[in-house]
Amino acid sequence: MTTKDKPQPFISALGLDFGRKRIGVAGCDGTGLIATGITTIERTSFERDIQHIRNIINERQVQVLVVGLPYSMDGTLGFQARQVQKFAKKLGKALELPVEFVDERLTSFQAEQLLIAENRSPSRHKGLIDRKAASLILQQWLDTRRAEFDKAVLV
Repeated sequence: MTTKDKPQPFISALGLDFGRKRIGVAGCDGTGLIATGITTIERTSFERDIQHIRNIINERQVQVLVVGLPYSMDGTLGFQARQVQKFAKKLGKALELPVEFVDERLTSFQAEQLLIAENRSPSRHKGLIDRKAASLILQQWLDTRRAEFDKAVLV
């Protein structure tokens, strides 16, 4: 039996690209194959940010939060990464969901490049960049999860 014959477990994950001004949000299809941008939350307060995310979680029956962690290019955790960890842990506790981190280095750059390829101006579409970055973060997590599942099935 190949891995294609084995059913993949249902997963509903939410990808988050956390920033000081905005939070890019992405979701996945139930099979866990494809991540797509959902929305961008303009940050106002922690309570309002949580309420926006809670609404999405309830609507999509989310089981796990996947948060992009902005490592420094040398692989260390700087100030911004520690801020993201602090926010994500507080968020996970408030929403009673597990949080997993993904190295998000260069996802915003990749998202900008995707916009340029679509002949859109990155400076005019900051929210779209955040959504695309969130979908890249979530897609990376989904791909890693699927590879681990396939490996386990073959063993």
